[in-house]
Amino acid sequence: MYSKCGQLDYSVKLFDKMSQRNLVSWTAMVTGFSQNLHYFEAISTFCEMRIAGENPTQFAFSSVIKACASVGLVEFGEQIHCLALKFGFGSDIFVVSNLVDMYSKCGVMVNAYNVFQEMECKDEVLWTALIDGYAKNGPFENALSAYKNMVKEGIGIDKFVLCSTLSACAALKALNFGKCLHSVMVKKGFELEISVGNALTDMYSKVGDMESASNVFGIDSDCRNIVSCSSLIDGYVEMDRMEDALSVYVQLRRQGIEPNEFTFSSLIKACSSQAALEQGTQLHAEVIKFNFGSNPFVSSVLVDMYGKCGLLDDSIRVFDEIENATEFAWNSMLSVFAQHGLGKYAIQLFNRMKNEGVEPNAITFVSLLRGCSHSGLVEEGLSFFKAMEKTYGVVPREEHYSCVIDLLGRAGQLKEAEDFINKMPFEPNAFGWCSFLGACKIYGDKERGKLAAEKLMQLEPENSGAPVLLSNIYAKEQQWEDVRTLRKMMQDFNVKKLPGYSWVDVGNKTHIFGVEDWSHPQMKAIYDKLDALSGQIKAAGYVPCTDSIPLDVDVSVKEKILQHHSERLAIAFALISIPSGKPIIVKKNLRVCSDCHSAIKYISKVIGRKIIVRDNSRFHHFSNGLCSCGDFW
Repeated sequence: MYSKCGQLDYSVKLFDKMSQRNLVSWTAMVTGFSQNLHYFEAISTFCEMRIAGENPTQFAFSSVIKACASVGLVEFGEQIHCLALKFGFGSDIFVVSNLVDMYSKCGVMVNAYNVFQEMECKDEVLWTALIDGYAKNGPFENALSAYKNMVKEGIGIDKFVLCSTLSACAALKALNFGKCLHSVMVKKGFELEISVGNALTDMYSKVGDMESASNVFGIDSDCRNIVSCSSLIDGYVEMDRMEDALSVYVQLRRQGIEPNEFTFSSLIKACSSQAALEQGTQLHAEVIKFNFGSNPFVSSVLVDMYGKCGLLDDSIRVFDEIENATEFAWNSMLSVFAQHGLGKYAIQLFNRMKNEGVEPNAITFVSLLRGCSHSGLVEEGLSFFKAMEKTYGVVPREEHYSCVIDLLGRAGQLKEAEDFINKMPFEPNAFGWCSFLGACKIYGDKERGKLAAEKLMQLEPENSGAPVLLSNIYAKEQQWEDVRTLRKMMQDFNVKKLPGYSWVDVGNKTHIFGVEDWSHPQMKAIYDKLDALSGQIKAAGYVPCTDSIPLDVDVSVKEKILQHHSERLAIAFALISIPSGKPIIVKKNLRVCSDCHSAIKYISKVIGRKIIVRDNSRFHHFSNGLCSCGDFW
C-alpha cells in the first residue's frame, strides 16, 4: 500500500522491522522500488531475496527486468533472463514482454526478436515492445514489417504502437506509410491525443512535408506542447525556412509554452547555417533567460553560431564559460578555429581536449586537418592523419583523405598530392578533386589541373567549377583558344557558371550584391564611396592584379571589373550604413579573388576599421592592412 501510494520510506521502514518475510513481502518491496524509479535498490533487493532462499514470482521477475532496462544493465538482465527460464517463466506474458522491452531499450534487437519469436501467444504489449525497439534502434524497416504482421494477426492497435511506427516512418522518410497510419489514427479517434499529435508533427517534419506538419499542428491549439513545437521548428530549419521556424517560436511564447534545449538548439543551428547574427544574439538572450546557458547541446550550437557569423571572440567566450565541455562543444570550437584558418589554435585546443580526457572522433580530425590546411601546417597535418587510426583508433574516411589532398595542394606540394591520390584505397570524392584543381589553378600546373578537371567533370558533370577553374589556368597562360573551347563546351552542355554574390546584414535586412550590380536603391552613393576608396587605396600602394580576370580584354577594362566585384560593393555599402562601432561582416558564395583580398587589406588600413569576410571556405579578418590568413588561403 505504501509503495503504491509513493510513500517508499514508510515501506522500507516497515519491511526492515519485519521479523519474518515471505515471498509476498519480498515481491512487494522489489516491485515498489521499481515502480518508484529506485531501480538499483530494486535490483539489490531482488538479490537479497534470492540469498534469503525465496523463489521469485513472475511479478518479481517483471519488476527487476524493468529495472535493468531502465538503467541499461543488459548483462545482469541476461542473468535474470536465465533465472526466469530456470524457474519456468519463459512463456509468461508479463516476463517475456519485459524481456523484449529490456533488450530493445538496451539496443540488443537480436535477443529481443528471439525472445519475441519463442512466445506462442503474443499480445499487444509484446508487439509494441518489439516495434518500439526497432523504431529506436533499427533496422527501421523491421518496425514497419512488424506492424503489418501485427495487423494481420488481428491484434488490437493502440496509440502507443502507432506512435512508435510513425517514428520508424520518420527515420525512413516513408511518407506514404506514415499517411496510412495517420488515417488509422483518425478512424480510431486518436488524432486529438497530444502524444499522437506530437508523433504526426514529428513524422511529417522529418520527411519534409511541412504543409501536412503545419496542418496537424494547427488542428487544436490545446493539443500543442513543446514537443510538437520543437518538431515543427526543426522541420522548418532542415528545409532552410528560418523565418517560419522563428514564427513558430513566437507562437509558442505567446501561448505561454516554455522552450526547451531542443527548441533552442534547432533555432540557433538555423542562425548558424544562414549566418544570421541579429537573430542568433536575440536567441542567446532567450537562452540565458530560460537558464539553458549551461546545457551542453545549446552551448555547442552557440559556439558554432558565433563562429559562423564571424565573431571569433564571442565564440571563444561562450566555449570558455562551459563548465564540463562535451565532445560536441570541443568539436564545435575546433571547427570554428578551422573555419577561421587558425590551425595553431586548433592544435592547442586539441591538446587541451586530450588532457581533459575527451576522446577525439572522426569529426575532430576533419576540423584539425582543415585548420592545418588553411594555415600551411603540412607536417602537423600529415602527423595527425597518420595518428588517426594508429593512436586513436579512428579509421580515416573520404573526407579525411580529401582534407590531406587540400593540405598538400594549398602548400604547393602538387606532386606529393598526386602521389597521395594514387596511393589512396579509393578514388577521391568531388571535394578532393576540386581542392586539387584549385591548387593547380593557384600554382599554374596546367597538366595536373587538366587531369583533376576531367575527374571532377566525371563525378559532377553539372558542376561549373571544373571548366571555370581550368579556363582560369589557360587564361593565366594566355591560351585564349583553349579558354574559348572550354566556354563553348559549357554552352553545348548547358553548364552555367555560378555567379558570384556577396551580402551584408544591416539592421534586419540582408543586402545582396552581384558583380557590377546597379539594382540597389543606394547604388549611386555606393559607387561614389567605391570610387573614393579606389583612390585612397591606390595612394596607399595598392596595385590591381589583373591576372585574376580570365578575359582577353584591355587592362583598363579588367581594372574596372575588379573594382566592381561584389565583395567591394558590399563593403562600400556597409561603410555608409553601419556605425563605426559595429563590425563589418561580408559573406560571399565563392572564393574571394586574390585582387579583392589585396584591395580589402588596403581598405582596412585607410579607413581604420576591421572587416570580416566569409567566403566559401573560410573567414578572413582584415585589420590595419593585414589579413588573419597571412595571405595563405
